[in-house]
Amino acid sequence: MNLKTIKLLGIASLTSLFATGSALAQATTDQLTMTTQSPVAGGLVFIIWLLIVVLMVASGWKVFVKAEQPGWAILIPIFNTYITLKVIGRPWWWLLLLFIPFVNFIIWILMMLDLAKSFGKGVGFAIGLMFLPFIFYPILGFGNANYQGPAVRI
Repeated sequence: MNLKTIKLLGIASLTSLFATGSALAQATTDQLTMTTQSPVAGGLVFIIWLLIVVLMVASGWKVFVKAEQPGWAILIPIFNTYITLKVIGRPWWWLLLLFIPFVNFIIWILMMLDLAKSFGKGVGFAIGLMFLPFIFYPILGFGNANYQGPAVRI
């Protein structure tokens, strides 16, 4: 074999390698798109999401009503946070702190702690409100917890 034949074989093998690779990638992509676009699965996910949203809105409504605030306030973004601040006895300007990155996380934790204390619950319940709100908000709203007013701060 001469040098020209070796070069031609090398180019031919590289060309076939790329052609095979792209054909395999195309087959894999088609298979993935066919399996992830199932209308039944998408509809089921949407229904579950919608049920969780309705449960959270109803729970928030009940929490506000228990705290003698208007229940419809849960439907209005930002205003519902203002009402929550009223419920837990924090000043309105804490709402501004929620727009500051990293500070908002600390303020949110303090708000959940104060919300739990306002209903006579402890730190464990506040942690539940933070990590499993779709379970603990309904417990707070539909359970037997009574609003006791803002927690007394020293």
